Amino acid sequence: MTGYRSRQCGEAGVLVIMGFIVVAASVLGGFALQGGHLAALFQPTELLIIGGAALGAFCVANDRRSIAATVAALPLLFQTSRHSKALYLDLMALLFELLTKVRKEGMMAVEGDVDTPHDSALFGRYPAILAEAHVLEFITDYLRLMISGNMDAFQIENLMDNEIDTHHEDSEVPVQAIAQMAESMPAFGIVAAVIGVVHTMASVGLPPAELGMLIAGALVGTFIGILLSYGFVGPLAALLRSKHAETARMYQCIKVTLLASLNGYAPALAVEFGRKVVSAMERPSFLELDRQVRQARAPAK
Repeated sequence: MTGYRSRQCGEAGVLVIMGFIVVAASVLGGFALQGGHLAALFQPTELLIIGGAALGAFCVANDRRSIAATVAALPLLFQTSRHSKALYLDLMALLFELLTKVRKEGMMAVEGDVDTPHDSALFGRYPAILAEAHVLEFITDYLRLMISGNMDAFQIENLMDNEIDTHHEDSEVPVQAIAQMAESMPAFGIVAAVIGVVHTMASVGLPPAELGMLIAGALVGTFIGILLSYGFVGPLAALLRSKHAETARMYQCIKVTLLASLNGYAPALAVEFGRKVVSAMERPSFLELDRQVRQARAPAK
């Protein structure tokens, strides 16, 4: 498992790093091909002004919990998505087995599985789902409500929608924090440029060549701010939003499947409802799902 996670981090991290390299190589390479001197772009003080001001503004705009959520979300940017076709196959096969057991033996038959999923033989056949703590909690919580028998399908659907909305709001906190930082960087680049111009105007007695270098250094502030915003930090916010949306789609799959079962559909048809809401990029075929269920049930027999 450790090796698999390392491979996941490696694959995703390579894509992010490759993207950054392409951005830097395109901009700096184009500048060099025009005859520009790359040394003129090396302005540590401009980076200090822009980076420090952006970080300070980030701390002002976010409370402690938002900052902690943003820091915790950063590793996701370098992890390959876990929401693959294989994970959806495991999810729907698990739901099929749970609903089949309910249909044959009654709702109380899965009470032990739901209360202690890590000790359940049924859940144990799907270690990938057991590793997804939030997905596992979503499944067991609503199965527990279904076991109670005190809520109808409409009430459970409304509660599911509210929880999914809350998940979306929580996942947007780090996305918005990073996006706001990206949006602030061009403005702080202008601040750095203005400071450079002020310094240049205060040095009007210098030779023209030196004044030219000061003006060039001041303009680099605007360049750095825009480049960091649109070439580096902004894309990270978009990537993080995409990763959080994948988890929400998995919740939708569970929701549709359980609600179909509550409305009286057979387990095979209920799982088919859930399969239809999966993105076409990860959606398994009907035959793939059927094969997965048969293979998972064979050891139990």
